[in-house]
Amino acid sequence: MKLLLALVMALSATTAFAEPDMAKYDKSCKVCHAAGAAGAPKTGDAEAWAPRMAKGMDALVASVNKGLNAMPPKGMCFDCTDADYAALIQYMSEPAK
Repeated sequence: MKLLLALVMALSATTAFAEPDMAKYDKSCKVCHAAGAAGAPKTGDAEAWAPRMAKGMDALVASVNKGLNAMPPKGMCFDCTDADYAALIQYMSEPAK
């Protein structure tokens, strides 16, 4: 049982989101998230993203689709899929390197 638990934890730790489409980040997300405009959490500021990430990816993707506070619906990325949003959120929430 412990081996199974260790295996599940290892697999979940290595489960990665798709690489973000940086062209989509540049055209839609970067405008606000690079500078933290209108209260947007800055890209690479893991501390600012932590309470948001605690809500879970499904809730965050739903917020992007609906819009939240100053962020317009779909974050102005009308050709983004939910998988794109998840990858972009994951990218923005990771500590700056």
